[in-house]
Amino acid sequence: MRRFLRPLWIALAAAFLLEAWIWDHGRTLVTAVVKRVPWQRLREGAKNLIAPLPPEGTLAVFALPVVLLLPLKVTVVWLVLKGAWLSAMTLLAFAKLVGLALTAFTFDICRDKLLQLSAFRRLYEQVLAVRAWAKDMLDPMVEPVRQQIRERLQWIERRGTGRRFRFIVRLRSKMRREPSSKVA
Repeated sequence: MRRFLRPLWIALAAAFLLEAWIWDHGRTLVTAVVKRVPWQRLREGAKNLIAPLPPEGTLAVFALPVVLLLPLKVTVVWLVLKGAWLSAMTLLAFAKLVGLALTAFTFDICRDKLLQLSAFRRLYEQVLAVRAWAKDMLDPMVEPVRQQIRERLQWIERRGTGRRFRFIVRLRSKMRREPSSKVA
């Protein structure tokens, strides 16, 4: 039985790490795309709005992105039922990106108050522990793949590159230079 559960655990760990990777690197990408928005001023204004709220009220603010994106997700289901798969997947990807951005923003402004709630703090610590477990489980499998990718990229760089590839290399190096603030 244990032999059959191992692939399930590996798949679960991979899915969890994919979400964590999107969270970590998505912040950088979202920040690069929306640099024109005065985020610092918006962030300070939002922090001032939630300052008088108790931690329980802050939890409601943190749940706001889920409520705001619910109509989009219902629309995705409707599109699937109508057979418009491409539109549904496009809208779902858009909703996922917007949800990531809103959740990251609200978590950033609500983190301190949310961690005052003992249940939320325990859940947060458990999520961090699961993330570490997933990373430890997949690292032995991921490292050989990373090494192969590095070798291929070096081979392509030696051979000469096109404009698109140079853009990807610049984007990857920018993402590495500006690491997103890790969730503490």
